[in-house]
Amino acid sequence: MRQAGYEFLVHPAHIDEDTTPLRLLPIELARFLSAEKAREVARVYPDDVVLAADTVVAFGDRALGKPVDVEDARHMLMLLSGTTHIVITGITLICSSRGLEQTRTVMSAVKMRRLRTSQIEQYLAGGQWAGKAGGYGIQDRDPFVTRMSGSLSNIVGMPMEATAELLASVGVVPTRLA
Repeated sequence: MRQAGYEFLVHPAHIDEDTTPLRLLPIELARFLSAEKAREVARVYPDDVVLAADTVVAFGDRALGKPVDVEDARHMLMLLSGTTHIVITGITLICSSRGLEQTRTVMSAVKMRRLRTSQIEQYLAGGQWAGKAGGYGIQDRDPFVTRMSGSLSNIVGMPMEATAELLASVGVVPTRLA
């Protein structure tokens, strides 16, 4: 956001992502979590434009969030190895005092090369998996990705093209040139 020229305040939403409604498809989960995060922060800042996002990796109809530990990350990487999966980000914008609430989703496809166990273990040992949906980051030194389609910024975590459109729709524009 800063690189795109926006001025903003970061206020983490403290929601329990483990209490989401059961059986949500990955796209529904990304939308639900981004909206819940935005609503939580909008309660604190009702007169401000609040923007929140959540990214999930979809393996078929199964959502992979951030791994809870190294074993969870190992399982995710083994599952994704040699496959194509979808990265889905839900973006929600709320301004409570203006009665605004909009949610959009952005999807990108990622093909991962087949990984040897030793490659997975080396990656896990470096700790780069932590805090990343699907247990990896395309921005990492060796992200295992052989092909992608869609928005690169979505795969990294915040789809800036859609975010800028959403913000502009309510009159929020960059304060400086990127």
